[in-house]
Amino acid sequence: MYADANLIVSGGVTAAGAVTFQTVTGSSAVLSTNSVDLLQQRDIGAGQDVFLRVEVGTAFTGLTALDVEAITADDAALTTNVATIGAIKGVPVANLGAGARVAVDLSPLIASKGRRYIGARFTPTGTGTAGTIFADFGIDYQDNGKLYPGGFTVI
Repeated sequence: MYADANLIVSGGVTAAGAVTFQTVTGSSAVLSTNSVDLLQQRDIGAGQDVFLRVEVGTAFTGLTALDVEAITADDAALTTNVATIGAIKGVPVANLGAGARVAVDLSPLIASKGRRYIGARFTPTGTGTAGTIFADFGIDYQDNGKLYPGGFTVI
């Protein structure tokens, strides 16, 4: 899975290549630290499925669930004329341990919303006391949920 620094919306990457995470605590919605300007020339997957890819750095505690939304807005702060373009509501805290991944499939009608910026919004249910995330947009995602049965021999 590749990450494009121009498409990172929560957290970041240091000059040495280490991933940094955005803290999501409290009881109110937290917006992504960055937004993507759709007027800039870049290809975020024209003609392909695009995902908001979220990875948990520090396990979430204190809350019961987390809403993960891809949003679009008229301003870079993601506060004016906000519309949701993809969401997973109520991800249980049991599924938000360190290393957990969530992928939100975006609506292919991003441009029809007529807004300039895209980003992410995270809304906790309950009051979170710990939890960090890294989020970006991309055309592929790593699914750790593929499990295969044991008890067989590979020859």
